[in-house]
Amino acid sequence: MKWKSTYWTLSLRSNLNLVMKFIALVLAHLILSLSLPFAAFAERTEDSPNVIIFYVDDMGYADPSCFGNPDMETPRIDQFAREGLKLTNYYSNSPICSPSRVALNTGQAPGRYGVWAHFASKKQNRERNMVDYLDPNVQTMAKSFKAKGYATAHFGKWHMGGGRDVVAPFPQAYGFQESLVSFEGLGDRILFSKTGLNGQSAKLGRGRIEYVEKWETTGIYVDRAIDFMKRHQEDPFYLHVFPNDVHDRHEPHESWMEKYDRFSENPFVQQFYAVLDNMDREFGRLVDAVDELGLGEDTIIIFTSDNGPTDWPRYYEAGFMPPGWTGDFYGRKWSLYEGGIRMPFIIRWTGRVPAGKTNDSTIVAAVDLFPSLHALADTSPPDDWKLDGFDMSAALLGETIKRRAPVFWEYAGNPGILKPGNEDFISPTNAIRDGDWKLLTNDDGTDTKLFNLKNDIGEQENLAERYPERSAKLKAMLLHWRRSL
Repeated sequence: MKWKSTYWTLSLRSNLNLVMKFIALVLAHLILSLSLPFAAFAERTEDSPNVIIFYVDDMGYADPSCFGNPDMETPRIDQFAREGLKLTNYYSNSPICSPSRVALNTGQAPGRYGVWAHFASKKQNRERNMVDYLDPNVQTMAKSFKAKGYATAHFGKWHMGGGRDVVAPFPQAYGFQESLVSFEGLGDRILFSKTGLNGQSAKLGRGRIEYVEKWETTGIYVDRAIDFMKRHQEDPFYLHVFPNDVHDRHEPHESWMEKYDRFSENPFVQQFYAVLDNMDREFGRLVDAVDELGLGEDTIIIFTSDNGPTDWPRYYEAGFMPPGWTGDFYGRKWSLYEGGIRMPFIIRWTGRVPAGKTNDSTIVAAVDLFPSLHALADTSPPDDWKLDGFDMSAALLGETIKRRAPVFWEYAGNPGILKPGNEDFISPTNAIRDGDWKLLTNDDGTDTKLFNLKNDIGEQENLAERYPERSAKLKAMLLHWRRSL
């Protein structure tokens, strides 16, 4: 028999500690509920839509079946694609979690803030010339929407500071009124182990901590998101749901494994498909809640990922291919080849975004979402905030448009940064995409590679010597940008 708290579902057991935890959660929710009426929220209008960003951790471009997964179906993501618009040229601004999240939240290149790789221990951060956490004085989408009267919340993986031996600001310092994170952040959080990085997080304190199984986490985040939406049905809201169960190690509920018995010869793939299947269900539950609340026409929902699928050496050492699909793209996580940075992207705004359409040509990046979502909400980003992204709202509404400027990337130019387990996927440290052309090169201009993605999506034929003028032009632009960081 099961019953639900306001925040998440708990199994009813004859355990006094769990009962006491439940009571504490109810009291915390009552306190929160009593405080919320005094917050100044705007009244939702046709020009102030809600925004939900569902940002998956380490999901490859072709993991959803609507983007090409040949092994399994993701029916709820596929249904969402039929109800919305797919972009097949959407990019994260980094092949690893922390900088990709900084780019999404700030609309700027993460290197501008000394965020070159994932936030780790103080010692590791120093070795890689990194700060310990994102500067809380930066502008973020949450701060901007909050200033316009939106209710704001972040539920899920944070990883912009806090954890290991680093005490960092809570998500509230970045504009989120409510938050529930994992071990890669502080404030209220759920942990799924008392050892390792979870154990280090627990030692830091600073927030209410609950222990759950990892397979429960996405459901908990979705429960919190649904509760948040119910409390703000009449207010515009800006909401993050950032699941991290698709990030390895994959720990599905035992009952989910049987469905994927046919992959039991590679237990890593079997486990991955089991958690991906569950995430698909939970995403569907979130979308259903939006529609059941009558908010479909008032809500922009974005589904995407932070970077390509895992590529730890341990998979190859065990004689297996790592789980996660990149389709026809080369490279994986920690690589600036397409498999590390090109992500699935679907947007739905019922009645405003065309349903069942695919845009195969317009290039959009995560840094573009800051200005684009503001444009869709008929407002502007803060005047004093210089964005690296552009207003691509017309593309998000279904138009095929040409990008005004190239997209740039930097990764692993600093020491001690993780690289792919497959050495062939280790890319030069900088990349630029300008139309159909993509160039990669190191900081010193070595190992230059030029590809025409229209003709060579797998980045197999280096055209740098065949097109020396184009190579020189793109390299000059790229290295100039790199120096600007």
